Amino acid sequence: MVDGIIFDLDPIIWQWGPLQLRYYGIIFVIMLYLGYFLWRWQILRGGYKIEIAQNFLIIGVLAVLVGARLGHCFFYETEFYLTHPIEIFKTWNGGLSSHGATIGLVLALVLYARHYKINALEVTDRFSFAAATGAALVRLGNFINSEIVGRATDLPWAVRFVRHDNGVVARHPSQIYEFLLGILVFVVLLIADRRFGKEQRPMGLLTGLFLTVYFAGRFVVEFFKEYQTLDSSALTMGQYLSIIPFLAGLLLLWQVKKQNRAKRVKAAKKNKK
Repeated sequence: MVDGIIFDLDPIIWQWGPLQLRYYGIIFVIMLYLGYFLWRWQILRGGYKIEIAQNFLIIGVLAVLVGARLGHCFFYETEFYLTHPIEIFKTWNGGLSSHGATIGLVLALVLYARHYKINALEVTDRFSFAAATGAALVRLGNFINSEIVGRATDLPWAVRFVRHDNGVVARHPSQIYEFLLGILVFVVLLIADRRFGKEQRPMGLLTGLFLTVYFAGRFVVEFFKEYQTLDSSALTMGQYLSIIPFLAGLLLLWQVKKQNRAKRVKAAKKNKK
């Protein structure tokens, strides 16, 4: 039986009465800064005013937090929160869903695009780098909090989370798997962006890549995470929730490929004249 890596980091850095400074809070601030920096980079590169990037900051944060909270309440503990609706507002008890955050963010981006009369796919493309960064850093925060742990394993890199179950079980560090997944998605997006050159990439490409790669990865990582409801099912709730965005990403990539083929045919005919 593997001993496992003992992890017992106190998530609270400093505390004075009810006031706390947590590692997760610092990571969240870093996530907001990097996300805004990447979003602003893409908006300015598209020739838009910086105000378009700035004005979405508060809206985006609220969309993520509200979507993540409601997603957790109604995807994972539906019956409890329907009978105890006041508990939805007790966010200090924990409970956020990345799938809910994705839904909230996409809705906010689409409405934001309509407000500024910009194509919605262009907006989601430009936000994809920030989304990948956020997906990675949030899981790093989960690891430090010893939450959303993995299933039992005897692999050499198994981790014993003392603050989760007194370190009784050696587990997959599934939070780190998802952190690395976010990094992988970012690299894929960057390669695709560089491949087509400045402002030459097909619209919808980055959105399609993000949805396909990230949610395919999420589906796989769920096999290593502790079950969250649906214990009697072959798949977890996270896997069921990953299927639709994954298929949507494939559809987007298929449309991008189809449009590119049509452009090449049209250009070839023009050259023959």
